[in-house]
Amino acid sequence: MINSTKDTAQWLANLYETSQKMMRQPPSAPDEATKADPTPFTAMTRQFAQLQQDYAKQMGSLWTGVWGLPQAMEVPGAQDDKRFAGEAWKLDPRYDLLKRTYLAYSDFLQQAIDAAPVDDKSKPSLHFATRQITEAMSPANFFATNPEAIQLATETGGRSVFEGMTLFLDDLAKGRITMSDENAFEVGTNLAVTKGAVVFENKLMQLIQYAPSTEQVYARPLVVVPPCINKFYILDLQPENSFVRYAVEQGHTVFLVSWRNVSEALGSLTWDDYLELGVIQAIDTALEITKADRANTLGFCVGGTLLATALAVMAEWGEEKVSSMTLLTTMLDYSDTGEIGLLVSDASVAAREQAIGRHGLLQGKELGFVFSSLRANDLIWQYVSNSYLKGKAPPAFDMLYWNSDATNLPGPMFCWYVRNTYLENNLREPGRTALCSTPVDLTKVKVPAYVYASRDDHIVPWRTAYASRELLSGDTTFVLGASGHIAGVINSPAKNKRNYWVLGGDGNADEWLAAATSIPGSWWPDWSGWLAWHAGNRVPASKTLGNKRYKVVEPAPGRYVKEKDS
Repeated sequence: MINSTKDTAQWLANLYETSQKMMRQPPSAPDEATKADPTPFTAMTRQFAQLQQDYAKQMGSLWTGVWGLPQAMEVPGAQDDKRFAGEAWKLDPRYDLLKRTYLAYSDFLQQAIDAAPVDDKSKPSLHFATRQITEAMSPANFFATNPEAIQLATETGGRSVFEGMTLFLDDLAKGRITMSDENAFEVGTNLAVTKGAVVFENKLMQLIQYAPSTEQVYARPLVVVPPCINKFYILDLQPENSFVRYAVEQGHTVFLVSWRNVSEALGSLTWDDYLELGVIQAIDTALEITKADRANTLGFCVGGTLLATALAVMAEWGEEKVSSMTLLTTMLDYSDTGEIGLLVSDASVAAREQAIGRHGLLQGKELGFVFSSLRANDLIWQYVSNSYLKGKAPPAFDMLYWNSDATNLPGPMFCWYVRNTYLENNLREPGRTALCSTPVDLTKVKVPAYVYASRDDHIVPWRTAYASRELLSGDTTFVLGASGHIAGVINSPAKNKRNYWVLGGDGNADEWLAAATSIPGSWWPDWSGWLAWHAGNRVPASKTLGNKRYKVVEPAPGRYVKEKDS
């Protein structure tokens, strides 16, 4: 029981008695006017009143448990919330009550929004904003209401508080939250170590050609377009989870675009520049070096959007240089963009265009914070609790190290992207927008496509990725992997983790999933088998990288990927 004074005990007793009266009070009978006018507003009022009664009943049950009476009602989500997994939240009834009250009230607010007389388009924004507030106000985020932090401070004689303050000041100087032990990794040393060389570079990108690891390779190269909002080495982390290494081991000659972390001097680059100086240049260079008739291509996230729009432009030009296209967690139809779309509005886009639409930078730190806010409990508040309150530095984790290695984007390129995708969804309509002085029509992209999505992706909803099949005219193979935006993609067969779904039905995304077959393990072998059909015959592997025109500039991973966000 709580050690409390006589006054506190009396106050608790009064509160308990009040809650019992509220629970015993029957719902008010609707008056005659209400019966005669069953409008949506009246229904909403009844629903909200019921919510209030349910909340009061739940609070009464919680206080019943504190008062030593029969076991308190379980709060939805209390058992699964990682913020309160420590024993200290359960053993001390004061903090157990605090936790349950917080969770119950958070749930009440979200249900209240559902009952509010607000249009369906506004409710997701209200849910998102409310969740941001309630997650920020969690008792786990404050020293005085976090029993684990208090207990650790007592056990260490205050040492944990000092270490937490040191970590906080370090992050304050960086302007971002540290998510991984950043001394544990170095690009080119234990990340991005697949053997290769830069064989071409311009002001926007370096093109890496990876050395073959098999005696024979497929005649058609694989050109990889990673997202430009992050560094490419998410696809080449450590050897055991490197997608690039896996593709090389399957017999593909892999070329990969390493986007530059642009500085203020490059702040006038446009989406057209990313197509012409990036994607199209990479395809042309790979074909000239390998002397292949066509190339296979792969785009990840916004890299997939760049790739698809580049192929649409090339199709309009009459250039048939591509044998297949792989899209990993990519959006082409932006009808449903998930929570990130809630942050885009006419006013916000217009403000960006005014500020950086002609020249300027979107800082990588800013973009990184936006993505972290979508999963604030996992990517913000757990570090506030563990690092700043408990003084525990985060452990080494390669994916989170990469996640913090931000890149800048040129203002004109970024503004074109958000207006024509998230705001106006122009890529969906043939000819509604133009790139490289060419109308964009994704239906002109007729090459076979392998479309991969992750089921729990919070950045690219899997049903939105599925919608790409309706825009592309070629044969499409859709595969759905488990987990999220990054972990679902970077799922090496060596780990033998998770599962994926294939061979779904016709129709919409849900109908596809209902008929799909679940297969344990990584989706990489399925993709490799599909790609082999489009890769041409086997030929002897080249003993050199580049050619007479495209000479080796420097060893992989190159210097562009090492440039830090300014």
